[in-house]
Amino acid sequence: MVIISSPRFDEHVTPPGHPERPERAEVLDAVAAAYRQRGGSVLEPIAATREQLARVHSDEHLDRIAATAGKPSMLDADTFTSPASHEIALLAAGAIVQAAAHARTTGEVALALVRPPGHHAERGQAMGFCLYNNVAVAAAQAIADGLERVAIVDIDVHHGNGSQWTFYDDPRVLYISSHQFPFYPGTGAAGEVGKGDGAGFTVNIPLEAGATDADYDLVYRDIAVPVLTQFAPQLTLISAGFDAHEADPLASMRMTATGYRRIVRRLEAAAMASGKLALVTEGGYDLAALRECLDGTIDVLAADTADLGDDQALRSIPAPRAERALAAVRAAQSAFWRGL
Repeated sequence: MVIISSPRFDEHVTPPGHPERPERAEVLDAVAAAYRQRGGSVLEPIAATREQLARVHSDEHLDRIAATAGKPSMLDADTFTSPASHEIALLAAGAIVQAAAHARTTGEVALALVRPPGHHAERGQAMGFCLYNNVAVAAAQAIADGLERVAIVDIDVHHGNGSQWTFYDDPRVLYISSHQFPFYPGTGAAGEVGKGDGAGFTVNIPLEAGATDADYDLVYRDIAVPVLTQFAPQLTLISAGFDAHEADPLASMRMTATGYRRIVRRLEAAAMASGKLALVTEGGYDLAALRECLDGTIDVLAADTADLGDDQALRSIPAPRAERALAAVRAAQSAFWRGL
């Protein structure tokens, strides 16, 4: 496994008290340093180009974000830039493009440790702390390079509206998201399945507040992994948000690092069975939980086997809320995918 990251990610500065704060970059730096100390490879990111960004974003959006260079600005109620933010956002998008390319050419799993996150950014709008849609830019680049099947699996607690809408009518990109619902940004109902040729290639798994490791494990086992396996992606990109952790201040889920390791293990096995795998960080706003989840993710990805721990929640019976989520997804998706 290789990590792609930069100590410069703390140069994107948000107002005091903002949850997507520069201290998150300190966690990313510590994780990268620890991996380097154990003999792992850590690469510096290459900035995304305008051509790469323009496959996802409008010219107006690119100009608007570029115009923030050298000055602070407020793009919406919770999305801000500082003088260096534009340059840093280019590095964030470029890091996952680079990670995906590395995975495709070497077969080695690649993890991009970045901020700001990206999955809320839409074609013409920055929102939800996101300036550019990092993972969508990487998926679009892979398609431009000739791949026919790319999957994005979004494990962030918030629905990735920007990633969904980017590929909503495109059957070459499968988008799977598990998320708290109803919740910000208001999208991600099970009935949002794609349109036109893309119908069935958006798979939303909306989970009620309070979902546990066992709930998540059930929906990944019975929905996400079977769909991913049938799609057989040549490249899988994971939007690795860790804000469903029980300690996260912005959501109401009860996941632990053990549950996240289990999800990553399941997704790694499914992804590598048919293609390559790269990951990029999204949310995760409790610093200790973010560190614990990233360390666990790396343990899974960097080893042939990983101790998944003895979590009582994983040995418990999933709650009725998980069964309700399964029923909603099956009703929406059974016409598109076998065996759900």
